[in-house]
Parts: sequence; C-alpha cells; structure tokens
Amino acid sequence: MDWWFGSMFQLQHHSFAPLSIVTTLLALQLVEGSLQENDDGKVEYYKQTHNYGYCDFSEGKSCPFIGFNCLSNGRPDKDYLKYRWKPNGCHLPRFDGRDFLERYRGKKIMFVGDSLSNNMWQSLTCMLHTAIPYSNYTLSQSGLLFKFSLPEYGVSIMFLKNGFLVDMVNEKIGKVLKLDSISTGNQWKGVDMLIFNTFHWWTHTGISKTWDYFQVGDKVTKEMDRLEAFRIALTTWANWVDSNIDPSKTKVFFQGVSAVHLNGKEWNDPKARNCKGQTQPVKGSRYPVPNHPGEAIVKSVLSSLRKKVYLLDITLLTQLRKDGHPSLYASKNNTSVDCSHWCLPGVPDAWNEILYAVLLSN
Repeated sequence: MDWWFGSMFQLQHHSFAPLSIVTTLLALQLVEGSLQENDDGKVEYYKQTHNYGYCDFSEGKSCPFIGFNCLSNGRPDKDYLKYRWKPNGCHLPRFDGRDFLERYRGKKIMFVGDSLSNNMWQSLTCMLHTAIPYSNYTLSQSGLLFKFSLPEYGVSIMFLKNGFLVDMVNEKIGKVLKLDSISTGNQWKGVDMLIFNTFHWWTHTGISKTWDYFQVGDKVTKEMDRLEAFRIALTTWANWVDSNIDPSKTKVFFQGVSAVHLNGKEWNDPKARNCKGQTQPVKGSRYPVPNHPGEAIVKSVLSSLRKKVYLLDITLLTQLRKDGHPSLYASKNNTSVDCSHWCLPGVPDAWNEILYAVLLSN
C-alpha cells in the first residue's frame, strides 16, 4: 500500500468564528501531504478489510450504480487505486460503513452542489452499499434530487444538484445569476447533515457557461470578476446558514475546492497539456503552484460564520492526485478529456474517510 503523507498546523482565524477546518481526526487543522512508497516497493491495490467482511475496491464491481468507473470504461492502468491519504501526526481510520449507518440510523444526509458533490455522493453511497451488499436499497430521482435509501437503517443519502447555491432565474434578457439571493433554501431544511459545495461552475466560459448575466441588488452586468462573484455568492450562502441552521439539529460541512489538472506546468511537466496519460501522483509535500484562489475565498468566508461549519479541506489532497481523473475514461467510447472529476473507486473515497473521521471525533 502506498500513502499520501501529511503534516498539520493550526489555522489562525478570528476568535468569534466557530469555523472548523476538517482534514483528519480533529477540527481546526489543515493537512499537507506527500507521497511515500511502501518499503518493499511492491504495488498493493486498495483493499479494505473490516469487521464485517472484505472488499477489493480495485475491481469496482461490488457497486452496481457506481459512476465514473474508469476501470469498467477501459482505463488500462490500476496504480491510481493503490494510494490512501495518511496525515502526518495522526491516523485516519478505515471507513466502517455499518458503524456510519448506525450513527445515522433514521437520519437524512444531503449533498448540495455541482458534479463534484455528485462525485462524493456516489462514492459514499457505494462505500455504504459495500458494507451491506445485500441490502434492499432504493435509488430514485425526482427532478434535480437523487436519493439513495437503505431501509434497514432508515437512512437516506441525497444529492441535490445546485452548482451555484444562489438563484439563477430565467428572465427576458436571459439567465440571470443573482449573487445575493437564495430562494430555494427550504429544500435544505429538515436534514440531519448537509454537505455543500460550489466553485467549478464559476470558472466556466464559452459553451460551458450556463448563465448570461450577473446581478447584485439592482445592478445587472454581463461580466464581472469571477472570483469576486464567487465570494459574493458564498457570502450569501453563509448568511443563509447563519439565519437558518440550528447546529444542535443539523451538522453542516463545506466540501472544499477540488483541484483540476489542465496545465502540466503546474506540476513541472511542461509537455503535459492536461491530465491525459498521467498515471502517478505528484510526489513531495507541496504542489508546485502554491495557492488555489478559490480555496482562500472559501476559508475567508467560512471564517466569518457565526454557526459551526466544518470545512473538508481537500484542495492539497486533490492537487497531488493528477493521476486520479477520468481523463478519457469518464464513459465508454469517450473522446473528451475530463480532468475535473475523479475516478471511482478513487480520490473521493478519501474525502468520505475524512468525513467519517470527523463524525468519530464528535
């Protein structure tokens, strides 16, 4: 087994802000990682053993509804499956699906965000299905809401597609992204755990851009600085959390900014145009490009919250994994290169291991 290795340091933030940065067992900690080969140099694929049985995640066959299954879609290499995230200074526990379900028996969990939220949701549902493979589970869709239920535990794991968190409205002039308005928040209420995410859609251009105008107050504009738009929208979401969430009833997480790999110069490989053909992670404890601008905005806005929100700080973890994207294997007979999402099994499983570790620590 090979590992990402890490170290931790305290996040300094304003004393009144109850923000919890989560990347390992404890709140208020950031993780920096690096790679280390196992002692004998042999490859051991990602296999998980626990009290309730054994599963080989490298096969990817035990979850009939898994998406982004790169192996099934023809990816020829398997090395990307052999890495687990291991923080420096503490141990990240193995994910125990049955224990997770016992802790959330009769509860509702909802992911709200873009396709990276979907990536994490699919990972979690498959990890839980692996724990109880003979469950009479149900998987349903109603509009933008996807729901995975395990009747034995009365648990529902939902994904609500909402890439901006703030409102996008069809008006006469076109699709208007209203940065200071959230009218759909009632869909997020009555849930025991919320995991929010937004960032990637804010950077889209050309045919990938899904809106026509930005609006703040009465001011409508065709274009504005994307990071500033993201900051305003995230502040609107933070205000909604402060006004509507009761931390004694609902635990709130924010899924941090996931890295893309579209330029090999970022990892000191100028010949690489993107993640295509990448089969090994970035080695070392630092990503050559020091800071992700979206990450800084997320930490700044979340630090202003009055209510407790846990940040799953996955940015560095994902920056090191240039090998983990679907590339040409997001689907069968695919011709486009996907360097934004992640193969499953793969990197998002580590995000859910971190989520589970937080629940254990609480």
